[in-house]
Amino acid sequence: MVNLILFHPQELESELPLNDPRAIHILETLRRTELQSFDAGIVNGPKGKATLVKKNSSSLLLSFSWEDAGPKTELISLIIGLSRPQTARKILREATAIGIHSIYFVTTEKSDPAYAHSKLWTTGEYKRHLISGAEQAFTTQIPHIYHQGNLEEAIALSSANRTKIAFDNYEATGSFSTCSITPPVVLALGPERGWSNPERELLRSSDYQLCHLGTRVLRTETACTAALTLTRAKLNLI
Repeated sequence: MVNLILFHPQELESELPLNDPRAIHILETLRRTELQSFDAGIVNGPKGKATLVKKNSSSLLLSFSWEDAGPKTELISLIIGLSRPQTARKILREATAIGIHSIYFVTTEKSDPAYAHSKLWTTGEYKRHLISGAEQAFTTQIPHIYHQGNLEEAIALSSANRTKIAFDNYEATGSFSTCSITPPVVLALGPERGWSNPERELLRSSDYQLCHLGTRVLRTETACTAALTLTRAKLNLI
């Protein structure tokens, strides 16, 4: 569902082609006619209103008026073992909608290396799912995405976070409800088959607390949604 139509800064000075999905949505779903407005935003920038100035034979001429300074920096990042493309698509969309600063998709010992060569990543398709999540959530904020590194590299890139939590169903010492959190936070979740023993040791040696989300085994996308939502609740962000 599109609740906010997003534009990249370089698009603002150009007319919107009629075959662009956003133009089709403006005309057919929102049913806007000339001089009518709709909610719009700049990716990682302000929100406001766009006005359909004129419908030409092959494009829409739009004008924009911005009402705020843009989104605040999100306080949560996510490291996740590279998942099946259909799972990764859900994570990209839902994590963006919930609110997140960065997502690191990493190769792990138990993830299929073929996933890294999916068209989701090689064609840039993943960007579309980020936009979809943001438009659903009525936000302009798009997380930073990393999808070509391993766990050690992601840990190094996210080392500035004050709280580091890794979710694990096998060797966690306590539930997430007992973890103390000081922002910014990085959460780490393994792929569908979980972390390997060397990966657990790497996480521990990098100051990650091993926690669990309960006794039930969750799908990866469900665990991500639950972990992000519970973390935002602990930080009073919802």
